[in-house]
Amino acid sequence: MILATISRCAVATFRRSHSIRQLSSVITSDVCEDIVHGPLTTFSEDEEMTRDAAKQWAQEKLKPLVRRMDDECKLLPEVIESLFQQGFMGMEIEEEYGGSGLNFTSACLVIEEISRVDPSVAILADIHNTLTNNAVRFWGSPTQKSKWLPRLAYGTVSSFALSEANSGSDAFAMKTTATPSKDGSHYTLNGSKLWISNAPEAGVFLVFANADPSKGYKGITAFLVDANTDGITVGKPEKKLGLRASATCPVVFENVKVDADDILGDIGQGYKYCINILNEGRIGIAAQQIGIAKGCLDIAMPYMMERTQFDTKIADFQGMQHQYAQIATEVHAAELMAYNACRLKESGLPFIKQASMVKLYSSQVAERAASKTIEW
Repeated sequence: MILATISRCAVATFRRSHSIRQLSSVITSDVCEDIVHGPLTTFSEDEEMTRDAAKQWAQEKLKPLVRRMDDECKLLPEVIESLFQQGFMGMEIEEEYGGSGLNFTSACLVIEEISRVDPSVAILADIHNTLTNNAVRFWGSPTQKSKWLPRLAYGTVSSFALSEANSGSDAFAMKTTATPSKDGSHYTLNGSKLWISNAPEAGVFLVFANADPSKGYKGITAFLVDANTDGITVGKPEKKLGLRASATCPVVFENVKVDADDILGDIGQGYKYCINILNEGRIGIAAQQIGIAKGCLDIAMPYMMERTQFDTKIADFQGMQHQYAQIATEVHAAELMAYNACRLKESGLPFIKQASMVKLYSSQVAERAASKTIEW
């Protein structure tokens, strides 16, 4: 109705006078009073409450354990258990399956606040919520939803098994195969995955394997595989420079039998599911990067307000003000891009370009924030 009114008024005015001033006047007087655009960083009451709960949990429960987990290169079981207790592992899962029933923006706000304190923990929660949970929600059968969503909401960590040694950015060049049994009752998985996050903690793997290599990437199929299934071996975690508490491991599937009922969606449609779920996953990564950048400022700014040189707080030197003003501006720009992408997705509008751009930009901002705050 509003769009129709805008169109009629605008076209009629433009045809009569070609006057931009008149066009603006007509649209403003007739329509704009009915349109309310909230700021991108203004959130609903539920979203605000969710963010505040995540911030409080991260500060009170997570922060005291960050150094220990980084030193030991592993996530503590009590942290994972607490994530489930707080509802942070089933944020978008519907309440009927034991989830919190939140929207995508709320989930990203939680990821941002956790990442602000420990991005290693944010990785676990982001992959679990944005990739696995949503894949089951979007393409799972009613039986699969009843089987897996309560587990994913209440206590089973998931892992997204896609990448391989020669199948990183070119994900569809994967060599892992899924061979059907003669009666079609099950499939046998064989292959190796690399750089798989959450692997040691996972109770279920979302595995992508090719059920018909003759069809190329159109044979790729998604399987929900219980981590206790015979034939699964989780290798030693990679030694990383950062995010050390988040385990990144090789996972080997050797004659792993999976029931045909545990195929997610349709055979040969895994590549489509993968593309779609990773598109929105980029926004979750952006939330992680924004959290990292804010976390850097949280540490550096109080220090610069305390330390003095030449009887002046170093934060008061103009040369320093130029630097942290620049970083703060870039963080804010990344926020606007991220939550604009969230709203586009929630509105059912195209968001892939925006998600890709904010993943790129927020990653650059996080790096600059980390590098600059180390210098300060």
